[in-house]
Amino acid sequence: MKRLPVAMACAALLTTSAAFAKEVPTSIDDVAQPGGTLPGNPQIAFVQVATGFLDPVNVANAGDGTGRIFVVERAGRIQIVGKDGAVNDEPFLDLTSINPLGSDVQTGFVEQGLYSVAFHPDFASNGYFYVHYASLPFNGDGMIVRFTVDPESPDVVDADRANGTAKVIMRIEQPWYNHNGGQIEFGPDGMLYIGSGDGGWEGDPYEAGQDLSTLLAKILRIDVNTDDDLVPYKIPADNPFASASSERLMSLFGITEEQFSKIKTRSRPEIWSYGVRNPYEFSFDQKTGDLFIADVGQNHWEEVIFEKAGNGGMNYGWPRMEASYCHPMTGDPAESDCAVVGSLPVAQYPHSAPFPGAPEDASGGCSIQGFGVVNYGGMEGVYMVGDWCSGRVFGVGHDGENWQLQDMMQTTMQFTAGGYDEEGMVMVVNANNFYLADQGPDTNPPGALWRIMPVADVPEGAVVADSVQ
Repeated sequence: MKRLPVAMACAALLTTSAAFAKEVPTSIDDVAQPGGTLPGNPQIAFVQVATGFLDPVNVANAGDGTGRIFVVERAGRIQIVGKDGAVNDEPFLDLTSINPLGSDVQTGFVEQGLYSVAFHPDFASNGYFYVHYASLPFNGDGMIVRFTVDPESPDVVDADRANGTAKVIMRIEQPWYNHNGGQIEFGPDGMLYIGSGDGGWEGDPYEAGQDLSTLLAKILRIDVNTDDDLVPYKIPADNPFASASSERLMSLFGITEEQFSKIKTRSRPEIWSYGVRNPYEFSFDQKTGDLFIADVGQNHWEEVIFEKAGNGGMNYGWPRMEASYCHPMTGDPAESDCAVVGSLPVAQYPHSAPFPGAPEDASGGCSIQGFGVVNYGGMEGVYMVGDWCSGRVFGVGHDGENWQLQDMMQTTMQFTAGGYDEEGMVMVVNANNFYLADQGPDTNPPGALWRIMPVADVPEGAVVADSVQ
C-alpha cells in the first residue's frame, strides 16, 4: 500500500476538482441515500482471488514490494496470499498458539476475535506490524500489540518470535462483548489510527460517544515511533485534545470564550474524533488522504462518515444521533423537530424498518462494512461498502455538487471487511458467521478474498461473485 505524506496528500486534494468540492453536509437533505448515481454510472464485479479462509475479517498489505496480501481470520490467525493467489501452508501469525494455556484471543461472541493488522510505513526496513484483538486473558479487552518479523523468516512469525518481540501498545477496556470497533491503520501522516466502538450492549449505556474521558466510541490517533522502546506511544502534538487536559494555572479574566472552550480537564489526548458507535472499518483515500468511516448503526440506519485529511476534533453525534436522525428513534423522523448534534454523515441507508412502525422492506440492511476507496476504472474517490446481512454493495462518491450513494449490486455474500493490495485495488473478504448461526470461527463455512474490478476488466475465466437480481 502506497502511503502519501501529508503535503503530497494535500497537493493531490487541491488538484482534484471533484475532491476539492467535497464538503460535509450541513443539511439532512444533503445526506445521500440509496438511489443516487455516481459519475459515469460505473459497473463493478467481485473477482475471486483465493478461498478457504475461516471467518476472514480484515485485509491488508505490507507495502514492501512483495505483493503479498494478508488475510486476518477471526480465531487469531493471519494468512498470506501470494501474487499467484496461492495461500501459504503456514499462517503468518497464529495467536492461538503463543499462549501455553491456549489461545490469546477471545472469540466467544461473533464480534470478538482478531480484528485487524497494520504494517508500519517502514515495515520493509524495521519489520514492525501491529494487530488489534480481543484478549482472552484480559476478558475481551482490546489489545493492540506490535510484533517484529524475522528477516530470515518473512512469511512466518512463530510463537517464540511473537513472544520475544511483542510490545503492547495499548489496552482498551471493554465492558461488554460487542461494539469493539477493531480497525487499525496507518494514515498518510504516518500516525496509527484506531477505531474504537462504544463498548457494547445497545444504545451506548456508558454515554461513551459524547464522553471525552474514555477511549470508547472514538477514532484514536497515536504516534508509535518512540525514542525509548519502553514507551508505548506518543501523543501527536496536533491531536485536537493533545493538551486540553494539561494542568495549568486558573485564570478568570482576559480569556476569551474560545480559549475557555478548549480546556477539557478530563479529555483523553489520544482522541482524534468522537461520537461514533462502532467504526468497525475505515479507509483512507490513497489519493487525497481523506478518511471514510463505515460506522455500524443501531436498529434503523447505517452511515458513512467523511472526514477531510487532517480535520480532527469532529463530533459525529452518537448516541444523540443515529445517522442523520435523532436517537432514540421513536417514530417517523420527518415528524421530529429535534436538533442535529455534531456533524452529519455523507451517506446513509436503512434497515428493513427505517423507523419504528414503518413498513418492512426485505431489501434493507443491518450492518455496514467498509471496503476501501476506488481510484481506478473511471472511478475517483468512490468509497465502497457492503452490508453484512443483505449482501448489497454501495458506492459513495461526490459528483462535484452532491454526495451520491449508488446501489452497485446485490450479492449472495456476507461481507465482513476490505482493504487494499499493493496496487491500490480494493480487496474484500466475506464470511459466514451470523449471530444466530455462529458455530465458532474455526467451524463456520469458509469465506473468500475478492478484488473489486470494473466489469470491463474482468479476466476471461475468472470466478466472479453471484449477483441477485
